Amino acid sequence: MKIEVNPQDTTRAEAFEMWITSPMPMVTLTKTFDVSNLLKASKKLGIKFNALLCWCIGKAATQIEEFYLLPDKGKLYKFDIMAINVIVHNCKGGINSCDIPFSADITTFTEAYQTITAQASKACRSSFLDDYMIVGTSAMIQTELDCIVNQYTDKFNNPMVMWGKYRKGWFKTTLPISFQFHHSQMDGGHGAMFLELLQKEIKGL
Repeated sequence: MKIEVNPQDTTRAEAFEMWITSPMPMVTLTKTFDVSNLLKASKKLGIKFNALLCWCIGKAATQIEEFYLLPDKGKLYKFDIMAINVIVHNCKGGINSCDIPFSADITTFTEAYQTITAQASKACRSSFLDDYMIVGTSAMIQTELDCIVNQYTDKFNNPMVMWGKYRKGWFKTTLPISFQFHHSQMDGGHGAMFLELLQKEIKGL
């Protein structure tokens, strides 16, 4: 469910007043992750690496209250359920966007991921969940990337997690991940906490 809330009744009151009218309110943090366990689990379970990473992103995000808040057009909204947005390549050579409802049950989530992304790719049609708090993702696995800074547009204030191709080393596999968020939604400390939780979920998968 999506409901409008008074920013003054939330922990974001001061930040909302300061940043909601800023022309560039987005903050980007980048951290290099040890994804060795994620790659191992992907091969063992037969589940796509990106699907497992998206589950870990959702698992980490649901532990932080601020992820359920969204500034939009000068207002602040609160959600009680979350979804992960995924960009897929379709059969015509273009791309489509689809929202995957997050479930703490990894099997439920990854099965939904597989079904919804396959449908979007085949039908060349995007699908959206309006009543869900959306955490965006974008995987550019064609090359290794050190950092990604997304475009800023007031049409999409949602937090965004982005990455390129993972890097296999002698002893571990690493992946730099960029995390972009609206400063009215959360502070740098919340962003850093999310990145720490994400690493924890990846290692504990």
